[in-house]
Amino acid sequence: MAARKLKPVTPGQRHKVTSNFEAVTKSTPEKSLLRPKKNSGGRNNSGKMTMRYIGGGHKKRLRVIDFKREKDGIPGTVNAIEYDPNRSARIALIYYADGEKRYILAPNGLEVGQVINSGTGVAPEVGNSLLLSDIPLGTIIHNIELRPNSGGVMARSAGTFAQLTSRDGKYATIKLPSGEVRMVLVTCKATIGSVGNSEHGLERSGKAGRSRWLGRRPRTRGVAMNPVDHPMGGGEGRASGGHPRSRTGVPAKGYRTRADKKASSKFIVERRKNK
Repeated sequence: MAARKLKPVTPGQRHKVTSNFEAVTKSTPEKSLLRPKKNSGGRNNSGKMTMRYIGGGHKKRLRVIDFKREKDGIPGTVNAIEYDPNRSARIALIYYADGEKRYILAPNGLEVGQVINSGTGVAPEVGNSLLLSDIPLGTIIHNIELRPNSGGVMARSAGTFAQLTSRDGKYATIKLPSGEVRMVLVTCKATIGSVGNSEHGLERSGKAGRSRWLGRRPRTRGVAMNPVDHPMGGGEGRASGGHPRSRTGVPAKGYRTRADKKASSKFIVERRKNK
């Protein structure tokens, strides 16, 4: 898949880079797999704004994605590759042999008509879901579970992947997209391949209106505020604002916010690389 740069026939298209959607084969979603998506506009149950810069945007419907891949031993055929407005990756509509339909994340190389499987004794091919104990070392994987049968939570966005590096006893060691090396139980599932739509990172909106379509309102920079409103506010003229931090004073750009005594820290072999 390649990104498409538009001709500058309007100011909004001058810097716009978008996907060409060549992998998408179906434009209308599967009705039985849709759920309503409620937008709050940043308001709580009493109508008070508790999150700034949220509101508006195009109406969306949730696609129910099968992150658990629990239909072991039942082959499924890829019927279509679709666009999902709720995520950066593309999704694949699967028709299973027992008549059920489900959506999964579409990995690179998955094509319409391809047959996928999950469970033990399955070949480690693109789109198949296996236990970490059954996946060959060095394999590129995505949609990785953190706890058995809980559904994949890691490496799910467009173009991301992790690598299974080793196994020792009941734990497998995985190198995650952030660079973090982590131990996961070998009874957890993962899907073979990397997530599709890898050109997503090259996209540029081109105009402010496209952010409004996504439900994002204009955000005021902290350095443009007064000292009473933000720790980086105030100063004479265009002052830089001092050390970068959030509105509540939490430092940004390098300050670690992970709890020191978090129980799952013992499973982290190597922390992610600092930018």
